[in-house]
Amino acid sequence: MKNILLIAFFIYSLAGCKEQQLTHNETVNTYYTARDKGDFKTLKSVVNDSITLTAGDFIMPYSRDGFYEQFQWDSVFKPSYKVIKMEDQQQQIIATISQQNLRNAFLKNNPLVFNVKVSFNEGKISRIEELDYIDVDWNAWAQERDTLVSWIATNHPELDGFVNDMTMKGAMNYLRAIELYKAEKE
Repeated sequence: MKNILLIAFFIYSLAGCKEQQLTHNETVNTYYTARDKGDFKTLKSVVNDSITLTAGDFIMPYSRDGFYEQFQWDSVFKPSYKVIKMEDQQQQIIATISQQNLRNAFLKNNPLVFNVKVSFNEGKISRIEELDYIDVDWNAWAQERDTLVSWIATNHPELDGFVNDMTMKGAMNYLRAIELYKAEKE
């Protein structure tokens, strides 16, 4: 009888040591904290094997490798993410996010504050859809971007196309374009 109780206690203890599944709120917080820290290992632990990022008309499905490339692109701009608010809505989270980075600063919208809808598959993030932006000056954004693109096309054509290149190299070219433009204007 003692052996049975001992075995039962041992099995129960092992079951209790199993990793607890995060709540959806904890998963979203972990995702944005990992983004903020540049920690892809933690980021991929809360993301499904594939993830779809949606921004306006752009629907970008990513495999793990593709998502890593997007992560690298984003990391070049030295982003800082903060979850401002979250609301749990039946298997989805609506969150307000603040994002600061070098690109947003140049485009005169730093921080960029936006709402996202986060969807899950088996407890992991499978889709992040940007819903709307809060107090964004799209005219300033477009003016700064278009001025930079035109200036680069004329003065540094080797960097032309940086604005649409969503690779790490494209992000580095974007930063280089900003640096060259600022140096010229100073």
